[in-house]
Amino acid sequence: MKIIQLVGARPQFVKLAPVSKQVREKHQEIIIHSGQHYDYQMNEVFFKQMQIPKPDYDLNVGSGSHGVQTARILEALEAILIKEEPDWLLIYGDTNTTLAGALAASKLGIKTAHIEAGLRSFNRSMPEEINRIVADHLSELLLVPTQTGMDNLKHEGLLDKAILAGDVMTDSLVLGVEAAKKQEIKLITAEPYCVLTLHRPYNVDDPDKLQHILQKLNTLGQKIIFPVHPRTQKLIALQVKEQCENIIFVDPLGYLDFLTHLANAQMILTDSGGIQKEAYILRKPCVTLRTETEWVETVSSGWNLLLDPSDAGFPELIRSFKAPKEHPDLFGVDVSRKIVEALEV
Repeated sequence: MKIIQLVGARPQFVKLAPVSKQVREKHQEIIIHSGQHYDYQMNEVFFKQMQIPKPDYDLNVGSGSHGVQTARILEALEAILIKEEPDWLLIYGDTNTTLAGALAASKLGIKTAHIEAGLRSFNRSMPEEINRIVADHLSELLLVPTQTGMDNLKHEGLLDKAILAGDVMTDSLVLGVEAAKKQEIKLITAEPYCVLTLHRPYNVDDPDKLQHILQKLNTLGQKIIFPVHPRTQKLIALQVKEQCENIIFVDPLGYLDFLTHLANAQMILTDSGGIQKEAYILRKPCVTLRTETEWVETVSSGWNLLLDPSDAGFPELIRSFKAPKEHPDLFGVDVSRKIVEALEV
């Protein structure tokens, strides 16, 4: 079969690695990079560190509003799909790249498989929620990471095209940890630390709210490593950085560097869906700075705490949060192989 893999944002590169390895064992693979994340640390470094083949096409769409970015990807992708005539288009997650891929393929009658299907936050103010809903309804095959995802798809009448494959990030982390061990990666601090990531618009677009979050986290009295997205970096005043002496502001880390710091952290603080899951797989307590999550299993297991930064108990609730001893297997094993086998049926 000829299989096109469409990626464009940081988490998608990581998930692509193990699936690409499986696809290339028996099938022809074409990789398209939309260019949605165009900073060097956010794309090429992943391909090098995770030994992913160089993309066959780079759409170079760059930044822009949701409509502009999606339209650019849609226009460029359509021409490639017409030229290549693939048997399958694989799309990942919930980005504008994912949405554009589902739209382009469905209009051309090309089968689409959505990896990480069935996730719902039930918050339609999030662009990602709209993207994942549309992608699920347009795709021919839904590759679902968790039973909760299967339940969501049942409620939407999509269960007949869904497969509980497990979460491909389990495979990605195995590859990443193996690769990281081969490199001598020095930790940013020798002191015990947490890792912080923030990128959701409702946490970072308002400088006052962002400042509130950082200043409150600073009162935890523990070192916090904060790899800052270039867009967010512009919103943090120098004065705020000087006031937050416990927060170490750094540029985005390469994947293996980031994974090494996650694996050695005492706790993860994030508003990212994917990092909640990585924290769980790595057995790290996670505090999610949101009011909802797509990964409800991590919350019900006791390893993930949902916390609104405007909550009166923030950040005291972080200090008192402890993960349980039990750690159920929520996300499966050998997922990439199951994904490719589903395409072969």
